[in-house]
Amino acid sequence: MNHIVQMKGMNKYFGKLHVLKDIDLSVEQGEVVVIIGASGSGKSTLIRCVNGLEEFESGHLEVDGQALAPKGGNQQVLAEIRKEVGMVFQQFNLFPHLTVKKNIMLAPQKVKNISEVVANATAERLLERVGIGSQADKFPSHLSGGQQQRVAIARALAMEPRLMLFDEPTSALDPEMIGEVLDVMRELAKEGMTMMVVTHEMGFAREVADRVIYIHEGQIVEEGKPDDVFDNPQNERTQAFLSRVLVR
Repeated sequence: MNHIVQMKGMNKYFGKLHVLKDIDLSVEQGEVVVIIGASGSGKSTLIRCVNGLEEFESGHLEVDGQALAPKGGNQQVLAEIRKEVGMVFQQFNLFPHLTVKKNIMLAPQKVKNISEVVANATAERLLERVGIGSQADKFPSHLSGGQQQRVAIARALAMEPRLMLFDEPTSALDPEMIGEVLDVMRELAKEGMTMMVVTHEMGFAREVADRVIYIHEGQIVEEGKPDDVFDNPQNERTQAFLSRVLVR
């Protein structure tokens, strides 16, 4: 199997708080893994460890064939991993003084030394891909929240990542804007993009995921195919969580 992400016995602490407990998880190339759980369960921390935004204290973490050492480790390895991993956050984190197109062009030019001509063409193509080609020359403040999040997705895709991480990408959006962002993510999944997604959108998880992971208090307590997890959860904690969040 071609592991893009592999965690073995990974532990993460915030001070004395044990946030992730002996996490064993692998993600295969082309797989969509959706991570669910209550707020504060460790979901976001888990995916933030994948690209080094959070340091883990012990265990093994390998991303795209490169091992990332605990507590920071090798910065050169981390830099290489970040070239291959795109991340979309709850907040859009766009540069307000740059146009939409310039926001997308910046990282490929600075990190991968892509020429301005190529970066410009890539930005235009990706904006069309996420459905907002006409917004290229606007500034982020002139866009809706859903449009800004689609720009953030296009910006991550501009680095041609092998893995995309999504940390609750719709949580800051008004309800009517959620669908347009999820539609872009659905298309990425259909195209075979490897994705790890933290979300509270259970309908999306059931539809798009190859595998659903349920985390409770820093531990993976259930995983499986969406229909199995949602329709026949085996762990009582999963049952209790889904009884609260699913509309019967």
